[in-house]
Amino acid sequence: MKTGFCGLGNMGEAMAATLVAAGFDVTVWNRSPEPVQALAEKGATSADTVQQAAENADILIAMLPDDTVTRQVLVESGALDALPEGAVFINMATVSIAFSRELDEFLAGKGLHYLAAPVLGRPDVAAAGALNILAAGRQDALDTAMPVLEAMGSKVWHFGDEPQQANAVKLAVNAMIAGAIGMMGESVALAQGYGIDRGQFIELISTTLFASPVYQGYGRAIAEERYEPAGFKLSLGLKDVRLALEAGERVNVPQPISAILRDALIDALAHHQGDQDWASLARVATRRAGQE
Repeated sequence: MKTGFCGLGNMGEAMAATLVAAGFDVTVWNRSPEPVQALAEKGATSADTVQQAAENADILIAMLPDDTVTRQVLVESGALDALPEGAVFINMATVSIAFSRELDEFLAGKGLHYLAAPVLGRPDVAAAGALNILAAGRQDALDTAMPVLEAMGSKVWHFGDEPQQANAVKLAVNAMIAGAIGMMGESVALAQGYGIDRGQFIELISTTLFASPVYQGYGRAIAEERYEPAGFKLSLGLKDVRLALEAGERVNVPQPISAILRDALIDALAHHQGDQDWASLARVATRRAGQE
């Protein structure tokens, strides 16, 4: 099965590497050449253009930052037109509901299949091939794509026949993660206000009532004030919360907590935290409390 992969950031490079290690015939492309060269050394085929990654591919996978970049790189460039009829395009990025619908209609008109398959997990999880993959699209397309998805993830969750359904789940989950980080920041500030060590407080919550990956992983970063290098940039977190709010408005779902989180993320951006890990959202609460 010939697979093209475009978008080799922190997540994409790790995901493509798992496919190469699993023995898939993978052609890779990226806007900057360094990750392409690194994967070529591991056995991938390098493409000079994104169209080359798409040509003759049974499956084309994209892991690009947002709607705008994905549209420019794949739609406006004509790269998706290079896919052979019947091929499956898998968009694994977090994109808007509107753009997911647009892609579905665009590809169907060309005799191509579309799967939305955003993921849960950070780069280290991707490198281990242990992502949770949130897939939605027609069953026949999912059946075709399942071998590559299973190589990248520990579980593939099928959420329906409409690709936008997977995007809705991903946006809802990311809003919840932002809420967890924001609440940890407020609670750390409260505890510190009474002289409690932040590390001790985080250890308490992450090993007892909130013993889960989100509180443990982001909690450690908050306890150690370790926000660089970013596993997931705060600016991208703001993008996802905005998309969640937009998705809610489409189906008349008020999200007042997410609106507060959006404003807190904007506050962080105004304080030059955009390139930090989004765990640094916790700094907003401690800064407002005069603890920085």
